[in-house]
Amino acid sequence: MKTIFDMSRPGRRGVTFPPPLLPDACFQEACLAPELLREKPAELPEVAEIDVVRHFTNLSRQNFGVDVGPYPLGSCTMKYNPKFTEDIARLPGFAGLHPMLPQLRRGGLLAQGALEVLHEMEQLLCAITGMRAYTMQPLAGAHGELTGLMLMAAYHRHRGNHKSLVLVPDSAHGTNPASAAIAGYSVRTVPSRDGVMDFEAYRAMLGPEVAGVMMTNPNTLGLFEPDIKRISEAAHAVDALMYYDGANLNAILGIAKPADLGFDIVHLNLHKTFATPHGGGGPGSGPVGVVAKLEPFLPISRVARREDGTLFLDYDHAHSIGYVAPFYGNFGVVLKAYAYILALGGEGLKRVAEDAVLAANYLRARLAPQWRVAVDRMCMHEVVFSAADQAAQHGVTAMDVAKALIDFGFHPPTVYFPLVVKEAIMIEPTETESKENLDAIVEAMAFIAKKAQEDPAWLHAAPRGTPVGRLDEVRAARQPDLAQR
Repeated sequence: MKTIFDMSRPGRRGVTFPPPLLPDACFQEACLAPELLREKPAELPEVAEIDVVRHFTNLSRQNFGVDVGPYPLGSCTMKYNPKFTEDIARLPGFAGLHPMLPQLRRGGLLAQGALEVLHEMEQLLCAITGMRAYTMQPLAGAHGELTGLMLMAAYHRHRGNHKSLVLVPDSAHGTNPASAAIAGYSVRTVPSRDGVMDFEAYRAMLGPEVAGVMMTNPNTLGLFEPDIKRISEAAHAVDALMYYDGANLNAILGIAKPADLGFDIVHLNLHKTFATPHGGGGPGSGPVGVVAKLEPFLPISRVARREDGTLFLDYDHAHSIGYVAPFYGNFGVVLKAYAYILALGGEGLKRVAEDAVLAANYLRARLAPQWRVAVDRMCMHEVVFSAADQAAQHGVTAMDVAKALIDFGFHPPTVYFPLVVKEAIMIEPTETESKENLDAIVEAMAFIAKKAQEDPAWLHAAPRGTPVGRLDEVRAARQPDLAQR
């Protein structure tokens, strides 16, 4: 496919600009110092409007997205996102609002709608998770983790505790130990047994130096932690805090609240659980909720209500950890999640969890004859298979499976995670895929299993129908080819 520069022809224009109101000399003298001016025009492509539109439309057709086909990427919940939320985020009263306006003396009265969204969203998330209060500032899930760990540190400093250690299960998301380390804590890994945390090993690690325990429930194997209440009680006995990684919350929406399971700090991925897209690296949103004893440490500013009913930004929190992001987080993402929650309501959110769990267990049952299930029992919203048998017998790896699925019109699932499963293939179907789409995934995986036995070389060469075939991923990362030749 030609680049936009290949299509360029001297003198061709897509749009004609009106002449400047001031002569060039006046404009240059008023605006730019001579050393800042170009000596010759920028070498931009010269193309017609129709060329630009067709070029970028054709580029978009080479990408894969959730609007194109199923996206069974485990732990990331790439569900279909309703388009009405995009319209809500584009409303002029929200999209055109200057972020400094609520901070101005009278500006807050002109931004009551936006402040109301933030205030009501906090109440909704508290109702969903059982937390006492939230901050909307964190800009992503990992940013929420770091914020939560800063709150943990502030709590222990305030109490005079000298704690240096955070416990993390061996099946945790990689951001968990990374966030703990950035926050200044040492990390110790708790082993699993039968896919869940080994309680006896965990209890042996608890001591006065433990500041907190980071978990997601259900865990990354898609399994609910049956000992979660005992785990929480043991942590609280040594004045450690329980941290909930909300990446898998969509499995228990409306059914179990993290606060009721014993968690003290929660970060949520609005861009996962609550249907706001985060492909291409963003934007995300990772609000953090806390129980009452941690509320004084939340970031400022916080949205509060006056006696007359108006809302304002409250900075009067002496123990706050301060700002963790500019302004109020990714407001547009919060807005879309707010609209999604209101549209579904309590019963709808519960249906999300029920349908997500049903879909994952449907795939588990249908695919078990061809693919080994990592932990073969009832799962929650995602199911982990292993290609270890195919790798040992036929040389077909989880990577081969992922690449082959591309040719069937599916985004590859997560592979080689969680690390506790050899040749892991994690599939999260989400609640938005129909039975017909799930059956199509089953058919594709069954075909791949048959090919692994009969023609492994066919899988090694996948994908075939993409603009670029299988790359040397290490070389692509270390020696990227970014220039046109």
